[in-house]
Amino acid sequence: MTVQGVLLVTAVVWAVTLIRPVRWRALVAALPLPMTAALLATGHSVDGTQLVGVVGLNLFFGVVALAYHRFRMPILLADLAGVAGYLAVAAVLRPFALPFGPTLAATVALWLLAMLVLRRLPEPDPPAVPAADPPAVPAGHGARVPVVGRLLLILAGAVLTGLLGQVLRGLVVTFPYAGVLVAVEVRRDLPAFCRHFARNSLALLGFLVGVHLGQNVSVVVALVAGWTGFALVAVALHLPASGGGKRHPAAYPTTGNAAIRRCGDGKR
Repeated sequence: MTVQGVLLVTAVVWAVTLIRPVRWRALVAALPLPMTAALLATGHSVDGTQLVGVVGLNLFFGVVALAYHRFRMPILLADLAGVAGYLAVAAVLRPFALPFGPTLAATVALWLLAMLVLRRLPEPDPPAVPAADPPAVPAGHGARVPVVGRLLLILAGAVLTGLLGQVLRGLVVTFPYAGVLVAVEVRRDLPAFCRHFARNSLALLGFLVGVHLGQNVSVVVALVAGWTGFALVAVALHLPASGGGKRHPAAYPTTGNAAIRRCGDGKR
């Protein structure tokens, strides 16, 4: 990964540290900035492999959440388990060439199935108090990784992807460069974060569809089309919830009018 790519990954992680609602943290973490940097650095064309890479990203966060919250592993070891899961997906896919259209249909169908399953599952309980953090985290470690540690982890991810380039191949584009540090930052809320990230994954598919459609024209056209696809899908995913939240204040004028009418009736 280039210096610009490292800076983009760092910007994503820093933005996540500044945001408190898990829903918006997951949206920022889903921004395809690392994918854009990887596409520019590697020159890979987008095909079905990257679509499965989005599934691999969800697998990464799921494995980290399971290892950290269920098995009480230290968060960095949980990160390594998540990376190992992603590499396993890459190793399985290595012999296959995945056509874009059928793979897109399969990943969208998988996303719909995941949304149906998640809607039936109860919402994860929020962390009660800071003391509830699993004891596997060494004492004296703060909620945030030091700046030098963050940069070292990002550089380690870049070096790892370089060394394993033959295994990752097209999946180098969707490797969780920022995800490794994002998982550390949101470790208390990982179960809820995984739900929101899975929902936002459809926007990542929109990004890849746009890049795929424009990549035969030019890199600039491909990236513009990709970011447009991401933005359109992200807005479609989040606007209904925002609109739903605005309906509640509308009830107050009605209540107020009713109170005024009751006061007027009392005067008569």
